[in-house]
Amino acid sequence: MSLDIVLITGMSGSGKSVALHALEDAGYYCVDNLPPELLTAFVALQKQQNASHVAIAMDVRSGVSLPLVPQQLDSLRREGVVLRSLFLDSTTDALVHRYSETRRRHPLSRQDPLTDLPEQQRALVQSIELERELLADLRDGADVIDTSIIRPAQLQSYIKALIAAPQSALTLVFQSFAFKRGVPLDADFVFDVRMLPNPHYVPALRALTGRDVQVIDWLRSHDDVARMYGDIEQFLGRWLDALAHDHRSYVTVAIGCTGGQHRSVFLVEQLARGFGDRWAALKRHRELDAT
Repeated sequence: MSLDIVLITGMSGSGKSVALHALEDAGYYCVDNLPPELLTAFVALQKQQNASHVAIAMDVRSGVSLPLVPQQLDSLRREGVVLRSLFLDSTTDALVHRYSETRRRHPLSRQDPLTDLPEQQRALVQSIELERELLADLRDGADVIDTSIIRPAQLQSYIKALIAAPQSALTLVFQSFAFKRGVPLDADFVFDVRMLPNPHYVPALRALTGRDVQVIDWLRSHDDVARMYGDIEQFLGRWLDALAHDHRSYVTVAIGCTGGQHRSVFLVEQLARGFGDRWAALKRHRELDAT
């Protein structure tokens, strides 16, 4: 049995502990804050012990040794280790808010826990931006999950769906969202479908979603919706092979409408079904999953 490793990295305060707990619940042996210098030896030990599922969390506290990680990951993959890398991200505003609530100190900050003093808030923002720079190489090539406005239960659900997905050259994540709540940070491609006919203005459909048959039938009756689906399908069909050949493991396709309830949900459902025959395809509905 091959060794399956999930590496969790990301911004401090973005939910790495929540993700690690989700993997522990799924039966993974979990290690938090493993120094990169010990990664190769740790994996070798797990192989000797015939371990099958291991999750490792690393963060900016590893400091100067972080640049070692991408090369180590490539080496482990060449040895046959099934390795998936997850990067948790959040907007700076969301991270500042979380530090304000918890009064914790950022790992790169020399200041006391955040108070309302403007100079301390500026120092926190500077620490967050420095952390982004230090983690940039780890973010590249990882599956990025934007945790800015999702609940811990949503994050746990997303993590479990990712690890349950069948292994393939490329995993597609189709995500619906509401523009009024911001564009997801984890999106590789963003399609704006707000110009399509909106079921929100049909009283009988307003309380439903793009997964309900009444809304599906209504949207399918409009030629513009079919054209939009065809255009997105054609674009992705043209470029996914190139992305897979470029050794991309994950591609997140975000479909946005005004409220994230009808049009974007419908298209995500249809696209995931259409591409699921060839690629591992996952669905996320940011606004619906939050209810």
